[in-house]
Amino acid sequence: MLRSSPLKRAFEDLRPYLWPILALLVISLSAVPTALIFPLPIKLLVDSVLGSQPVPGYLTIFVGSQVSKSLAISLAISILLGAAVLTYLQNLVNVWYSNKVGNRMTLDVRARLFRQMQRLSIAYHDTMGASDSAYRTLNDAPMLRSFGIDNIIPLTTSILTLAAMILVMVYLDWQLALIALLVSPLMFILTVAFRPRIRAGWRKYRASESAAMEVAQESLSASRLVKSYGQEERKNQQLVSHYSESLSAQLKVQVDSAFYSLLVGVVTASGLAAVLYIGIGHVQAGILTLGSLLVVNYYVTQLYTPLRNVGASILDIQMSLTGVERYRAVLDEKPDVPESPNALSLARAKGQIAFRKVSFEYTKDHPVLQDVSFTLSSGSCLGVVGPTGSGKTTLSTLMLRLFDPTEGPITLDDIDLRDYKLADLRNQFAVVHQETVLFSTTVAENIRFARPSATLDEVIAAANAAKAHDFITSLPNGYDTLVGERGMKLSGGERQRISLARAFLKNAPILILDEPTSSLDVHTESAILDTIQELMKDRTTLMIAHRPSTLRNCNMILMIENGRVTRMTTEVESVISGMQATGVQT
Repeated sequence: MLRSSPLKRAFEDLRPYLWPILALLVISLSAVPTALIFPLPIKLLVDSVLGSQPVPGYLTIFVGSQVSKSLAISLAISILLGAAVLTYLQNLVNVWYSNKVGNRMTLDVRARLFRQMQRLSIAYHDTMGASDSAYRTLNDAPMLRSFGIDNIIPLTTSILTLAAMILVMVYLDWQLALIALLVSPLMFILTVAFRPRIRAGWRKYRASESAAMEVAQESLSASRLVKSYGQEERKNQQLVSHYSESLSAQLKVQVDSAFYSLLVGVVTASGLAAVLYIGIGHVQAGILTLGSLLVVNYYVTQLYTPLRNVGASILDIQMSLTGVERYRAVLDEKPDVPESPNALSLARAKGQIAFRKVSFEYTKDHPVLQDVSFTLSSGSCLGVVGPTGSGKTTLSTLMLRLFDPTEGPITLDDIDLRDYKLADLRNQFAVVHQETVLFSTTVAENIRFARPSATLDEVIAAANAAKAHDFITSLPNGYDTLVGERGMKLSGGERQRISLARAFLKNAPILILDEPTSSLDVHTESAILDTIQELMKDRTTLMIAHRPSTLRNCNMILMIENGRVTRMTTEVESVISGMQATGVQT
């Protein structure tokens, strides 16, 4: 199915804001009558005060046919002051309402993007990178506002202002109006010629900016590694290279835009000169009054302003459409793990899990798991051992439905995982990873991440269960202590205890322990294992083991190699003894 054009899709995204946009358009169009009124005081002063011409007929409705020079002066000043006040009032209302509507649009698009990005698969984020997603959320999302509020409305206003001024000029002198309009085809040709160049330039600029942001984010988040290998200058050169590309693209766009403005300026100046030249002849011939020529000259000047604005808005729209195209590409992505339309609700599972001839591959023809079958009874603990890269962690990602099997079903309580609501399914699991992930917030909020509605008393109870309460209360601000980016203000053991407290707080029926002690020293591991044993009580547990000591509380051992199950046994002590004898590190 072919995707519709970015322009059409931008208008589709504007549809929910139709009434606010129409209201904003009415506010913008209220400036048109004021713009038409502005030159009238000049005509009055030149023709009816300095000259002997009568007051224009459309004004006699308000002041009568007999108008003294003093009354004409007062009328001219009143019109000038009234038009100025109306102009500034209109601008005030326009700025307030356009920002109110525009900010709402940007917030809505960012929320849609972030919600979609969280729905997309791990594979998508591994491919695109977090920085690209962040760039699209921060810098591409506002382009809908730019398109609808900052470009389409001014473009529409300029076109209608242009039409109104043409009608007035035709009324005053149709020949001068025709001469003034002769430049329009040239401006249209210039706009069409420059539009694709501007669009391509903005597209390259945004891609380079995103790439530079990715280098900066990755380098700063991995600053320890970068410094350890002395690669600061290399990363700096990569950043400079990407930003140089973006600045070159931006400069090219700006030069193209300036050259376009130069050509438009030459065309409009030529049209204005022609109008003045012929207009003077019309004044000398008595076809026009001097005041009328000044009014025509004002309208011609103002006529070219909306003409230039039309062209500029069309070029600016290219930048906006580039952003719309980029964020729409994310919204068009289909989740690799879709939810069934008739998905089943699940309050709390019993916890029986079964793999039935399950195979899985991240990329085609490169299997990670092949024909894996086993049953994990409710309340039991299964230890999974095997060499690095054998597919151990993939088992847990499939249980969480971060991916779906290529072949074979995985069931929970005898129902295929794909038949459950995703949120309900994942709510049945508590996960403790080898690499503890903490957020740059307080200790309490990191524990509460498992259950945001939890009270502080419940958080403290979970911390006590994880034997984390003592070290937390010794921190400078206790539970309100900020842990730093990725929890780097805490030791590895402290981070892992917070992760265990998080699992206690969630109180899920199924527990996944993915090598939870492999990054800890032996002393810290021993203390953590006691806490893990408490956490495992009355829960179905999948223990992905790195060290033999973590397997002691398992009921069964599943050995996996090259994605295949090579052995499944209840002889736990025998497996542990064999691992210790051979010094195997799985």
